[in-house]
Amino acid sequence: MKYPEGWAQQGTGRRVAFRDKNNIARVVVTTGAPSTTASIRTDLRRLVAAKVRSGPEPLTISGEHAFKVVYTTASAPNTVTGKRVTLQVDRYYLSHAGKEAIVDLGTPEGVDNVDAYRLMIESFRWR
Repeated sequence: MKYPEGWAQQGTGRRVAFRDKNNIARVVVTTGAPSTTASIRTDLRRLVAAKVRSGPEPLTISGEHAFKVVYTTASAPNTVTGKRVTLQVDRYYLSHAGKEAIVDLGTPEGVDNVDAYRLMIESFRWR
């Protein structure tokens, strides 16, 4: 998956995150059956303090069936100020060959990262 220049990468393999200030992209890959609308709704109930705005919406990414959900949540506290911001998160559920990836693309409300996040999700590839 491509990501914007200057973003810091943490983790490798099945768990990786990319960060820049309050922007975060997180990818978690697991084994299992493809997600369904019902399984996604169950998964979303486990998100503490998340407010679902839309979805699950079926779509196609890189020729593969996927789902998209949009929710808001509070960011982690800033290490210096302790302040939190409200993040809007585009969450994607992607499946392929017995694996599932959950991709969260979070940005502070009011910040336009549409182009960066489109680059990221459209460049996602399975190995």
